[in-house]
Amino acid sequence: MTTAKQLGLVSCHICSQLSPVTEHECPRCLAPLHLRKVSSVQRSWALLITAAMLYIPAMIYPVTTVYALGQVQASTLMGSVVHFFQSGSWPIALVIFTASVAVPILKIIGLAYLLISTQRKHKSNPVQLTRLYRIVEFVGRWSMIDVFVVAILVALVHIGIFIKIIPGLGIMAFTGVVVLTMLAAMQFDPRLIWDDES
Repeated sequence: MTTAKQLGLVSCHICSQLSPVTEHECPRCLAPLHLRKVSSVQRSWALLITAAMLYIPAMIYPVTTVYALGQVQASTLMGSVVHFFQSGSWPIALVIFTASVAVPILKIIGLAYLLISTQRKHKSNPVQLTRLYRIVEFVGRWSMIDVFVVAILVALVHIGIFIKIIPGLGIMAFTGVVVLTMLAAMQFDPRLIWDDES
């Protein structure tokens, strides 16, 4: 398989215009041209490690604190899953578990695997790695559903002194995990998967 790099062509990161490698800027949008994103792997690692560190407080600290009629109840992501499961609402528990617990950790593991595979000279299967990258990039944004639900609850459920919902440290850490993993996937250059492949 012949690549654009082997043919002496480079794709613009802004407008995707193909240009000869000898050009230093894109003829269409005048952006600087690079064969690969500069420091792609290092930036992805930095963002991914930070996201992994934030994952722990996102699971430990409460995502919401409910003040209702003088009582205070804080709930974590896993606490919400257990609560819905025990109350018989297992479909809701499954959705929360999948979007809030499983997807972020699987995305972190998937990106780490992509980065390690890319840094190794011998890549087992570039086609499978490319599919993994596309899945990781597509699925990651859906974890923001929880952040939007908490934001809507905080905005809507505020009935004077009777009921009030306050966002907790857990939702801030969780938002950081989602945003940082999305940025890590965006910084990763999937063309590196195919470098040095015959």
